[in-house]
Amino acid sequence: MASENTRKWAIIPEPNSMTVGEGTVLLPYAGRVNESIAIGDGDFLLAHQLVADIRSATGTDWDIATGDMWSGFIRLRIADSWDFDSQDGGTAGAYTLTINTDGITITGCDFEGVRNGVQTLRQLIRQNGAVLPELQIADAPACQIRGYYLDATRGRVPTLAWLKQWADKLCLYKYNQLQLYIEHTFAFDGMSETWRGSSPLTPADTLEFDQYCANLGIELVPSVSTFGHQYVAMRTQELRELGEFPEDADRPFSFIERMRHHTLNVADDRAFAFSAQLVDSYLQLFRSKRFNICADETFDLGKGKSKQEAQRVGVATLYATYVGKLCEHLSKQGREPMFWGDIAIEMPEILETLPNNVTLLNWQYEPEATDEKIQLVAQAGAKQIVCPAVWGWNALLPRIDDAWNNIARIARYGIDCGAEGMLVTDWGDFGHVNDPRMAVPGMIFGAQYAWNPAGDTAENDLLERISRVEYGDCSARFVALLRNASAQAVFTWRELVEYLELDDGTGNCNTDVAQTIPCLADRLVDHLSDCGNAMTVREARNRMMRNMATTIERIPQANRALQQCMVDIAPIAAHMGNPGITAAVRIAMEGQLLLNRVGFALAEAHDVRDAHDAGDWRPSDYRALARELECWCEAYAKEWNATSQPSELHRIQETVWKAADELRRISK
Repeated sequence: MASENTRKWAIIPEPNSMTVGEGTVLLPYAGRVNESIAIGDGDFLLAHQLVADIRSATGTDWDIATGDMWSGFIRLRIADSWDFDSQDGGTAGAYTLTINTDGITITGCDFEGVRNGVQTLRQLIRQNGAVLPELQIADAPACQIRGYYLDATRGRVPTLAWLKQWADKLCLYKYNQLQLYIEHTFAFDGMSETWRGSSPLTPADTLEFDQYCANLGIELVPSVSTFGHQYVAMRTQELRELGEFPEDADRPFSFIERMRHHTLNVADDRAFAFSAQLVDSYLQLFRSKRFNICADETFDLGKGKSKQEAQRVGVATLYATYVGKLCEHLSKQGREPMFWGDIAIEMPEILETLPNNVTLLNWQYEPEATDEKIQLVAQAGAKQIVCPAVWGWNALLPRIDDAWNNIARIARYGIDCGAEGMLVTDWGDFGHVNDPRMAVPGMIFGAQYAWNPAGDTAENDLLERISRVEYGDCSARFVALLRNASAQAVFTWRELVEYLELDDGTGNCNTDVAQTIPCLADRLVDHLSDCGNAMTVREARNRMMRNMATTIERIPQANRALQQCMVDIAPIAAHMGNPGITAAVRIAMEGQLLLNRVGFALAEAHDVRDAHDAGDWRPSDYRALARELECWCEAYAKEWNATSQPSELHRIQETVWKAADELRRISK
């Protein structure tokens, strides 16, 4: 068996069993794919996938046929019987792949198995062209549910064309489930005040995408917020009275407040009618029997309008009663409820009340997460799916090390604790500034570890394999350079938003925002008692920047390292033949260079440091920096349009412009 280090090709996820021979197999210049009708692939999509990749890699056109009267160099079959067991004892999704001089045969135990085998062969064709290695593979997934969760609401609404491209990519890496996160960005009837101006997805979009995913062997599961995260809806004229704090509905928009203040007042009977309307209308557009009601981060529960009821029955009971009612409502319609598990895990007595058909989505995003929460749910006997993250939120560049540590760890915990599967999450907090294409390495981490979490896969090895398989990078350095670039993010989008939103719009300090910043949260009460008045914006920003002083010191060195990454990655990207990802990476790196410089300039303006050792650039030219930010923002907006509808791009732009205006103000 050839050493992985000597091969110029790779397969992701890595197969459980693979024997590579000494010889090679030359694909015919005029071949045929014979796909058995028993597979159940009505449009012969799998055969068409192979033909398309053969054409792209070799320039030759192949035929497609079915039935035993037609020969085929590539044969796709369903097994009459199956004796190859996957790691968890099941066979769903299992396949064998044989490549020898007699041809290529993929045999699956079911449609998904054949689909998975086809994706392995497609990866080999993309890397090797017409000359494939002799090999035998026997493979099956560890997790029966291998899902991806894409934020489609907190700033970006993807175009339908890009969603289809993403589904194609998920299929290539053997995912079999996808969920789109929806708060206010769906065109529900009677709720135009909520979704207006957000470029909402429509019923027609959903029906078309549901069919597209089904053809690819991907279950599109409906997911909509029905309890917490109702920030936009609870700020409308028509629905604000359903919120815990309707008196705050007219406060200026805030990225940070959107993440915290958004909870339905479930003590009001009208709240359930609202949630049930969302559920009932949305589920009719999907073939899946599963439904994710979300119900996470209900931070305001029992603190506002429902306070009296919470004092009477307890917050845990208030939460469990409402979620249980929604789950029962779904169960009566033959659906299998899912919801995020953070609140139930904080109040474990809730776990004991869960119906048997409810699946808890157990999210943990810490790179060094333990298995404590996963064990807790397992010991309670509740069904769970473990949920790590690709770590892209609040940043222009993906935090690849954090994603790898988190995903690899959580996948192993899930298998050990008997989880139903894994759902890899991709969030877009603070306006979804992260380009969704930046999440590809994290998505592929999820593909690898949901399939084979027990494998001894080192991070650097996986980065090289992703560079080859996904990006066509013969040097195998592209993803490692992207990882190195992300490590130079000193002053990030999150810090910029925090700094700007400390001003509540009237010149006073926004205490809700300040409470989310650790160095300020501890001082708010003390400051009020010491001084007799609230902290000013200037005082809050001074403290924030001073707390970052040691970090800010790194910026000149970090920017020099980031510029070197840009130099090193440019020739690699030029040979990959993917101008879309090349442009996205360049814009993200340039944006982070500017963010670092903004952080340095603000530190200087707050007398945190002098600019005499600023290295090769001087951030004290605030007006020039402001102009650079604005020019970058125009380029960023063009890249936004490559994947996303207009949605909330204007909020990203307004934040950048506000930063530019602040730089001009402090230059006076």
